[in-house]
Formats: sequence, C-alpha cells, structure tokens
Amino acid sequence: MKEVLYFAHANSFPASVYRKMLTALGAWFQTEWLDTVGHDPLYPVSDCWPHLVEETIAAIERLGEGPVWGVGHSLGGVLIFYAAVKRPDLFRGIVVLDAPLLSPWRARSIWLAKRLGFIARVTPGGNTLKRRDCWASVDMVFDYFQRKPMFARFDTDCLRDYAEYGTVADTQGDRRLKFRPQIEHNIYCSMPHDTARYADRLQVPGCYLAAAEAPVFQPRDRNYAATRLRLEVGEQAGSHLFPLERPLDTAAAIHVAIERLAAWHVPEPSGRK
Repeated sequence: MKEVLYFAHANSFPASVYRKMLTALGAWFQTEWLDTVGHDPLYPVSDCWPHLVEETIAAIERLGEGPVWGVGHSLGGVLIFYAAVKRPDLFRGIVVLDAPLLSPWRARSIWLAKRLGFIARVTPGGNTLKRRDCWASVDMVFDYFQRKPMFARFDTDCLRDYAEYGTVADTQGDRRLKFRPQIEHNIYCSMPHDTARYADRLQVPGCYLAAAEAPVFQPRDRNYAATRLRLEVGEQAGSHLFPLERPLDTAAAIHVAIERLAAWHVPEPSGRK
C-alpha cells in the first residue's frame, strides 16, 4: 500500500494546477490535497495565516490515513512547516518548496512593512486586484497567460492546466479565476513574520528545496533554516515556480528527498535563544 503524500499549493495556484507533478508522484505515493486554501469562511485569512494552518491540519485529519508526507510550495510550504510543528503526529516528514520561511532580520522587515502600510508594495499583493478575471473560454485563458512574463517558463501542460483547472465557469459561461483575487491579495499582505516562534521545534524530518534562480530564500534564510528550523537545505533548477516549470523533475526531486528523509533523524534542539 502506498504511503500518503499531502500537497499544499502556492498562493493563487489551486492544487489541481499541479496535476502533472502530482500524477508523477502518484507512481510512489497516494497523493491528496485541498484545492484552494483560504476560501472556506471557517478558516479566514488573517495575519501570519494561523487559520490557514488549522485548515491544513483539518484537511489532513479528515484523510484518516495516519502520518503523511507533507509537501508544500511557497504559501503551502509555510503551512506544511507550521502544521508539522504544531501537530507532528500527523507527519512522517516534510518537503518545503521555495517558501518564505524568513530569517528574523527579513521577518522584521515584513512586520515593519505591515505596520507602516506598504506591505502590498513589497509583495506581489499590490498587483492582484488589478488582474484580469474574465475570459470567454479556456483557450482564451491559455492564450492570455501564455503572453505574460511570469508564465513564460511554464511547462505547456501546466499552463493548460492553469487555464482549465485554475478557472471556473460563471453563470454566463465565462471563465473566472478559481482562486479569488481578493483572497490572494489578503494572503500576500498577511504573510508571516513570526517564523522565529518555530525555531528548534520541528520534530519530524524535513528538507527545503530552494529555487536555483531568483529564489524566495536568501543566503541568510538558508543558514537560519539549517541551524534553527532544522531543515536540510537543497536546491532545485528553475525559478520560484519551478514545480510548474519542471513538474517531472520536481516530482523526482521530492521522491528522492522523501527517500532520504525516511532514514533521517531529527537533531536535538540547539539550545540557542
């Protein structure tokens, strides 16, 4: 019987958009996910995402499958890490993909940007509410995003999946974004500045795969993750969206990481404050 892998997606990209990567992972694991985090009013978006962590925990509990391998990309990586710290009984181990688990110095800059009211200017949140949100067909969605720089490096199948599974038909038959722009904006503007609360607390094996090009993770963050967050740190080819640029390579890297973590022992806490 296959072990269960629970996947948590990045902000604005429903889990079904990762179909190609998740299908490949299905060769080794029973893959499970929540398609759109943050859209259930029982788990509203709030500062540092505590309700989204609880939503993730609740989704894993509903599986009733025992400890799972948790994998998360960006937003999802933070949720998986925080959930694993809070509920280690639910996880065999975790793989975090280029998520904003920030060192204290960078986290303080996020806190300050929120306090002074310019957080939307230092995250992608400033553009989300201006984005187009209506097309006549899936093909028009594909053509529109194919011309956008952020999507230029997408695997073609992943871009088609974004056009199909990242949108839904409205009552007039037009396609609208499944992940609602206001929720995307709220998530960006409430990104966590409290990672230090989780230092030396991870009790399950974990690793972090940083993007090789323009990563969210900076050198200071890498050092902090390795020494205080207790994550083995590696690198994966591509930009921040490498799971959608190189889905098969990413699936293989996740599989290799989990095989390594399965034999890994969590180190004792460092004792530093």
